[in-house]
Amino acid sequence: MFNNSSKILFTTIMIIGTLITVTSNSWLGAWMGLEINLLSFIPLLSDNNNTMSTESSLKYFLTQALASTVLLFSSIILMLKNNMNMEINDSFTSMIIMSALLLKSGAAPFHFWFPNMMEGLTWMNALMLMTWQKIAPLMLISYLDVKNLLLISVIMSVIIGAIGGLNQTSLRKLMAFSSINHLGWMLMSLTISESIWLIYFLFYSFQSFILTFMFNIFKLFHLNQLFSWFMKSKILKFTLFINFLSLGGLPPFLGFLPKWLVIQQLTFCNQYFILMIMMMSTLITLFFYLRICYSAFMLNYYENNWTIDMKFSNYNMSLYLILTFFSIFGLFMISLFFFML
Repeated sequence: MFNNSSKILFTTIMIIGTLITVTSNSWLGAWMGLEINLLSFIPLLSDNNNTMSTESSLKYFLTQALASTVLLFSSIILMLKNNMNMEINDSFTSMIIMSALLLKSGAAPFHFWFPNMMEGLTWMNALMLMTWQKIAPLMLISYLDVKNLLLISVIMSVIIGAIGGLNQTSLRKLMAFSSINHLGWMLMSLTISESIWLIYFLFYSFQSFILTFMFNIFKLFHLNQLFSWFMKSKILKFTLFINFLSLGGLPPFLGFLPKWLVIQQLTFCNQYFILMIMMMSTLITLFFYLRICYSAFMLNYYENNWTIDMKFSNYNMSLYLILTFFSIFGLFMISLFFFML
């Protein structure tokens, strides 16, 4: 990616756009940052070799432009209300802003563009979309106080993220639905505190990075590639699926820690009903991860391995194994650390 100077420029501007949004003190400034972010992310998406990426960048532009328009419109309404003493219901404008931001982040019920768009991206772009592009909208959502809409979105996100992934064979769509599910958890953690949201976001980004790093090196895009791929190296196969389970939030692994924090805080707030829905949906996501793992571990089938190009340098291998080590033993290490304190 970074062998291209224009890509470096656009990546920098994209980061600046997000930072403008996060640090702005007015809705207009936040809108401006989002717009800069959008217009610099689109050139990163388009790839000359892949016609799907052009389609994806167009889909992304249309949905984000719609959300930006609504956001700008509602911030103008807020300004009219504050400066010209117009009688406008406050919760109404907050609701419009909230729905625009949910559309920007790809949370249900505004999620329809997200899996379709992921299908046309390279893994690095997909990682940026799943992690970095979520920061600005989620930070802006944390400024709003529209509990009802947020709870509806959380419930729909976790359920759609769980059920949508059941029938997928494409790894990018699988990661997209997993991202929608995690987004539900992140929105819920925003209602508790920003620090818990930040912890959840960082752990989720870490887990997503490990998986997309691996998929990117081996150019894996569909499930059937996973099964026949690592016939040579059992360790690679084993660690890859352990990372899958960690992303799903299976307890002994690191991915469980942020979920644990959210569960604990929700029990303190006596929000048992929504907690039950979230946990049940996570069990469904774990079910389809486990189903993939069982198939991959139990079915030992060979395919022609000369088609497989093992471009896996020692540096990549050691980086991947170190990250996987943290993914597997992170929870134990953090527990030990607190125990010693």
